[in-house]
Formats: sequence, structure tokens, C-alpha cells
Amino acid sequence: MRHWLWGIVIVGLAALARPASAQTYPDHSIKLIVPISVGSVTDVAARLTAQELQERLGQPVVVVNRPGAAMVLGGTDCAKAAPDGYTLCLVSPDTMSFNPLTIPNLPYDPEKDFVPVIHMYNVTEGLMVPGGSAIGSLDQLRAKAVAEPGKLNYGTLGERTTTDAFRQWLGEHWNTKFVAIPYKGGSEITSALLGNTIDVTKIGVGNMVSQIKGDKVKVLAITASHRSPQWPDIPTFAEAGFGAYPAGPIYWGVVVPTGTPTPIVMRLHDELLKIFQSPRFTDFAHQNFLEPVAGSTADFATFLKKDRQSAQMLVDRYMK
Repeated sequence: MRHWLWGIVIVGLAALARPASAQTYPDHSIKLIVPISVGSVTDVAARLTAQELQERLGQPVVVVNRPGAAMVLGGTDCAKAAPDGYTLCLVSPDTMSFNPLTIPNLPYDPEKDFVPVIHMYNVTEGLMVPGGSAIGSLDQLRAKAVAEPGKLNYGTLGERTTTDAFRQWLGEHWNTKFVAIPYKGGSEITSALLGNTIDVTKIGVGNMVSQIKGDKVKVLAITASHRSPQWPDIPTFAEAGFGAYPAGPIYWGVVVPTGTPTPIVMRLHDELLKIFQSPRFTDFAHQNFLEPVAGSTADFATFLKKDRQSAQMLVDRYMK
């Protein structure tokens, strides 16, 4: 009888402890896992977010970069973390939509292992070539690619990633081939483009703003719905004839491990919503060709479901 009563006491104390921990959250440092390398525009955005969140929560928020393996490393670390609100994770289409469809025995399940917190932003990407390239327009890129199939190096984030899917789609669209050169993050692709190691890539324009202004990189088209006021001569993807590309936007969002107490999830959402709607963040986003989204946790969950459907179409076509 005593053992039975003692069991009830333990269960009761545990139940009381859960809301108490949410009420005192946070009481120590928080980790923000970023699944790409240091230096990319998303890494900079993550560090800005961490700084703002630290000021709001009163505890250190430490960015931990886990690049490589098509973002599997970051996703795995997130899934294995304690569901206590002290591990936040940045996720992208690769983490949430493509990896489950393309990587056998993936160490995590994005639908079971993560709880959506908030949609940070969508990325305006650009199809780019080195500034010193003889290619100066989409027509010239297409002419060279068609005349010399398999000769142009294309920078990607690795096999079976969103960047590589577009490489394959573009080759099929133009009836030619591009050679995939994999990198761990946007900063490495930037260096490769500047060093003429690659001939073309599609990457976030925010990674290249200063290089574009310095004529070290040429942007041939952008993924935005409208032309940029900064560069009105650059066509959109739709204007360039790429409107049939079936993928959704490249995005970044925040999730936490499944099991994180709902009050903590909502506290994080509310603080991050304020950050992503603040003038400091929105100014940074616009300067770096990012489109803030924010919204509710339910909005982000709905978006993720639709993105997986788009990813399925690409995977069935190019990644099997």
C-alpha cells in the first residue's frame, strides 16, 4: 500500500513540476541550432534573432552551427534534444520536406519529432554568375549551356537538396546538363562564385549584396514576385520563363523538439513574432532580400504541409 501511495505522490509532484517549469522559463541559456555554415545571410539573421531573443528572455541564446549532410546533422541534433524549450532549431525545405523523401533511414521524422513555432521568412534567390563571366544575360547563359552540355559547373548544397533539384530542372527545361559542385552553405558557394570555381548557382541574393554592388557577381534573374527597386533591370523568374518550376519558396522557420510544453512554445512564438515584426529585423530583411512572414504556429504548420506536397512532386521527378 505504501509503495502504491508513494507512486501517486511521485506522479502528482511531476505533474505539478511541469507547469512550474513553464512559469519559471527560462532559467538558463538557450541553444539555437543553425544547420548551415557561419557567414551566410541566414546565419547572420539567426544571430540577430538570438541577440534580440536574449534581450527579451533575459538568458543567453547561443547559436550553434551544424552544417553539412544536406542539413541532416542539424535536424538530428534538434530531434535528439531535450523537449524543454532550451533548444530551438532553424529549419528549411531541405530539413522538413526533402530529406524525409530522399534520404533512406533519416535519423529524424520532421512531422513526429518537431513542433512548428514560427515561419521566419522566405528567401529571394537569384540565378547568378561571376562578375567577370562572359555571360551577361539569361539568353547568353542558355546559349552556352545548350552549346556545351556538361561544361558549366553549378554550385549546390549537395545531392538531393533544393539547390540541386533546380539544377536538374533547369537542365531539363533547357535540354542540357550542368555539373553539380556541392558545398556546405551559402558562404562557401559565395566564395566559389567569386573565385570562379563555379560558373552559375541559385542562392539567396542576401548572400551577395555587396558583391553584386561591386560588380563581382551578376544576377540574371530573381525569384521575387516583382522586380527589385534596387535592380529594376533584373527580371523575375516568372518573366524569365521559370514559372513552371514546381517547388515552393526557400524559407526558414523555427521549430522545437516534440514534447516541449505548450506554454513554452507559445512564449517563444510570441517573443519571436515581436522580433520578426520589429523595424530592426524587417529593415535587415529587406536590405538582404528576405521576406518576413511570421504568423501563428498554425499558419506555419499549414505552410509546412503544403511545402511537403510541392517537394513530393520534385522528388518524384528528379530525386528518385
